[in-house]
Amino acid sequence: MFYNVLKAKDIIELGEEKYKKETLLQKEDSSFNIVALKKDEIIDTHTAIADAALYMIDGEIEIHFDAEKFKLDKGEIIMFKKDCQHKVWAKKDSKFFIIKV
Repeated sequence: MFYNVLKAKDIIELGEEKYKKETLLQKEDSSFNIVALKKDEIIDTHTAIADAALYMIDGEIEIHFDAEKFKLDKGEIIMFKKDCQHKVWAKKDSKFFIIKV
């Protein structure tokens, strides 16, 4: 995959699946992943193992941290610290990058 120009929205397709994640790069606790999530699907509460940034390629999600929630649309980014519990709810069919460092 190195030295290829890729269109972010075309890297991952769901088909009949409701959730799909692909790791594009990985080294120790750092990684670069792409996630696709069908509308109304939820990634249950989990804890970040590293500082992270989530970049919306397409769609709309809500990301919940304890009592706070944030809506993200195409082209928006949110960053959060390691050990932060959160969950993700797809408001539309969505694709996003997760970068962990």
